[in-house]
Amino acid sequence: MTQGMQRIVLGVLAAGVIFGGCRRHQTEPVVQERWISLFNGQNLEGWTPKFAGRPLGENYKNTFRAQNGILKVSYDQYEQFEGRFGHLFYAVPFSHYRIRLEYRFVGEQVKGGPSWAFRNSGIMIHCQKPETIGLEQNFPVCLEVQLLGGDGQNERTTGNLCTPGTHVVIQDRRRTEHCIPSSSPTFHGDQWVTAEVEVHGDRLIRHLINGQAVLEYSRPELDEGDADARKLIEAGVSRRVAGGYISLQAESHPVEFRNIELLVLNE
Repeated sequence: MTQGMQRIVLGVLAAGVIFGGCRRHQTEPVVQERWISLFNGQNLEGWTPKFAGRPLGENYKNTFRAQNGILKVSYDQYEQFEGRFGHLFYAVPFSHYRIRLEYRFVGEQVKGGPSWAFRNSGIMIHCQKPETIGLEQNFPVCLEVQLLGGDGQNERTTGNLCTPGTHVVIQDRRRTEHCIPSSSPTFHGDQWVTAEVEVHGDRLIRHLINGQAVLEYSRPELDEGDADARKLIEAGVSRRVAGGYISLQAESHPVEFRNIELLVLNE
């Protein structure tokens, strides 16, 4: 482990945000909110990439990069997308927290990217352990806070939910469709949008866009009908999805992230 990684892990431990969290005794004083920056703005220290068809840790064609305080997903070294779906994982897992960041879509989609991935990215939460992802696996088993940009004309919500290998409950009904739309407005052009996710283990998860709640759900669990999730179940992973890793997505359209912060929730 590098000295930089040691500092990251120690900082996270000090804040009490390792998966499983910590509980403050009722007699202890309330501590002021402490947001932790997950991205140093200079490099990818603390983050590990995984691309479909490539080994964990390889930053394929320098897709993820840090520049001037921005974490960029770039495709200027690609000729064709060729199904290289990518995810950039933060170093440690979480269960009770809030994460917020700003994002925007820029430029043109790389050749060969699927039509549904136009101006499409995501914050993946409650992800499986990166080391358990198969070499050819396109997406981690997780909950995806889907981030979409408008096409300049049509309505297209953002802060939606997609569920690779998982199911959730909304208003006491188990939802099994892959993507569930939010109530957000559409954001056209290259404007910065603030996305936030409030996570209370498996009890409640809420999506917010520019400070407004747009979707909430509970009781996520592994979908035994999904091949990737079934492998986890067969390996002894609990079907209850109460925490996991966070990753940012690369799905063939250039996107930028900044001000990536996390706040532990002591529950």
